[in-house]
Formats: sequence, C-alpha cells, structure tokens
Amino acid sequence: MAYIKGENKPTGPGAGEGCPFCEIPAMTDEEGLVVARGRSVFTVLNLYPYNSGHLMVVPYRHVADYGDLDEAEYTELAVFTRRSLAALRKASGAQGFNVGMNLGLVAGAGIAAHLHQHVVPRWGGDTNFMPVVGHTRVLPQLLRDTRQILADAWPQD
Repeated sequence: MAYIKGENKPTGPGAGEGCPFCEIPAMTDEEGLVVARGRSVFTVLNLYPYNSGHLMVVPYRHVADYGDLDEAEYTELAVFTRRSLAALRKASGAQGFNVGMNLGLVAGAGIAAHLHQHVVPRWGGDTNFMPVVGHTRVLPQLLRDTRQILADAWPQD
C-alpha cells in the first residue's frame, strides 16, 4: 500500500527534492538496505520488490539518463550488475534474471529522475495465484535479513 499511495516518492526531479537514491548513501547499510558500495555506484534492495532479492544498482550522482553517465559510472554499473547476479546465484540459487532499466516515466520508471538498474532473480514457478488473482506478492523473508544474506554473498574484488 505504501507504494500504491506514493509514499517515499520524490517531490520533484532535483537531487534535493526527496530522492531516496540520493538519501540512501548517507544511511547505514542496514537502514538503507545497501548490499554493497563502490566508488560511483551502490547496490540496494528494492523497498517494493518484484521478487525476493530484487536489487537495484544505482549511481551516487543524481542523473536520469544512461547517456549522461560518465565512463567510471557506467563501467562500475556493469561490474556491480555482474556482482549482483553472482551474489543472488550464491545466496538464493536463482535460476534466471530480469535485468534492465526503465528510462523515463512513460517507460515505467517509478523514480525517473535518478537512473537505476533492476536485477530481479527468477525461479521456475515463482509466479503463482497470489500476484495473478490476489494482486499481492508474498515475500518469504524480511528485507533486512535478505540484505544481510546478499551482503555476505557479495563477491570480493
């Protein structure tokens, strides 16, 4: 319901207008659900996940378009996406993944002003009657517990 009601949504497109991706880096890893931090990007659990372990790789810099990332940002974004896949495989035995970005509101971006790449783990049969009929997702684990498991599984440099 928090997602549907628009809670935690930015009040505007600027970095200082309530953007959660700009606020998360100042939080502790536990408070912000941060799995790993790099120089240019960080990986965080989605507060409103599609599936258990739904991660997002986010640049620290408030930028909306992929073409506006600098070389260090898009390089580390790719590296952290690859590490996200490895951590999810190790921690959860994911059988597949949906990986991608929704660039712009019309493309479905919930927070269009701050680019982020989704990494969603998938398993055979992971879609059941609850989301289809009940319009409800069932997550078998608390987000903080999932964050710790994935942080422990994160590949080291």
